[in-house]
Amino acid sequence: METLPRFNAARMVREGMHERMLEHGAHTLSDCELLALALPARKRCNHTFARELLVRFGSLRSLLTAARPALREAGLTEREVNALLVAMELTRRHYSQLMQTGTYLNNPRATKDYVHMRLRDLEHEIFSVIYLDNRNRVLSMQELFRGTIDGASVHVREVVKEALARNAAAMVLVHNHPSGVAEPSHADELITKRIKQAVSLVDIRLLDHLVVGDGVTESFAERGLL
Repeated sequence: METLPRFNAARMVREGMHERMLEHGAHTLSDCELLALALPARKRCNHTFARELLVRFGSLRSLLTAARPALREAGLTEREVNALLVAMELTRRHYSQLMQTGTYLNNPRATKDYVHMRLRDLEHEIFSVIYLDNRNRVLSMQELFRGTIDGASVHVREVVKEALARNAAAMVLVHNHPSGVAEPSHADELITKRIKQAVSLVDIRLLDHLVVGDGVTESFAERGLL
């Protein structure tokens, strides 16, 4: 007697998501669907498990930035945890290539995406500087000051000294607000003004100051604050 192939609902759902991605693009899939495809195939429905994970962690971001023990406690296998960590690291490296030496910094959106990914989840404030040559090519990106949840103490003299040491022609300031509110503070405006005045004395242009919050990165240049 001929045996009929066993119906596998989980596989059918997964194949359906694959087909939609191939036909319409990955951007058309939901967070839950993308997560389901990123995880190795399970006996149970990946889509159901992905939905449970998103509910448990509250958001895709919280899930992808969770520590390994928390992921294992949520029921992910070591293989699945590694799959998520690989996905995150690939994303970081995709954006970090923007800051490689010699890269032209001519894409404001990509620059914002990069600094947002790098700084948004930190619990302490970081003040960094992107140094550029006279053709706006990246010389380096350096973390200069590190603070608590309330702020970082920024020394203008150190900013100028490091810029001169790299023979920079221009720079972009970057810092995060651990509170998640990206609105520039009065202190942010004052230190930006002081740094701009100081570097202009040695013929270095301050192109922008980016403030990273939760879900948004504010630009001083775009807001007319430079």
